[in-house]
Amino acid sequence: MELASYSDYAVRLVNTEEPARGTDTLTSVDAVRALFGESTQLSRRATEADVTRFRSVRARLRAVFTAADDGEATHAVDLLNSLLLEFPVSPQISGHDFLDDEGRPRWHLHLAEHPSNATAGYAAIAAMGLAFHLTEYGVDRLGLCEAAPCRNAYLDTSTNRSRRYCSDRCATRANVAAYRARKRLETERSQSTGRSAEKAQLSAPATER
Repeated sequence: MELASYSDYAVRLVNTEEPARGTDTLTSVDAVRALFGESTQLSRRATEADVTRFRSVRARLRAVFTAADDGEATHAVDLLNSLLLEFPVSPQISGHDFLDDEGRPRWHLHLAEHPSNATAGYAAIAAMGLAFHLTEYGVDRLGLCEAAPCRNAYLDTSTNRSRRYCSDRCATRANVAAYRARKRLETERSQSTGRSAEKAQLSAPATER
């Protein structure tokens, strides 16, 4: 697994909760284990205690995205640094999963999985991945979906830094809402203009009608 892919761990965890909608899918050990994806070694170590611990880490990761989304770059970095200090990683060079055409390993950095518990392991991976993404692409590449009430986290990888929504579905929903709002405004303006013209005609002297 390449280091850049670890940033998805942070997004995956943050988006288990949608505060504005009052939804939270992080309610069981199975939900915790599902977050690890293919990393089964750590997921097998998850216990009931990790549910609460994961929620705590989730809140701290969301705070990083919120600060970045608000343009508070230094605050976002400080919050992420606190996670990196609390959940250090053990990087190792690996190549066993990737071979070139001649069967030689394609060496890459891999984060060793030997933490004290499942939460510590996941937090270390998520924080390190997010740190890599932040330093490689910029703090402004961390965002929260603008399609209210979603506010899901996302990582902007667009070439022109134009991403504003967590998914195509939210982008479509926001565009439809904006279109309908414009149409309502146009209708209101048209009706207002019509009423003004009608009042002007009624108030005009009889000789001018």
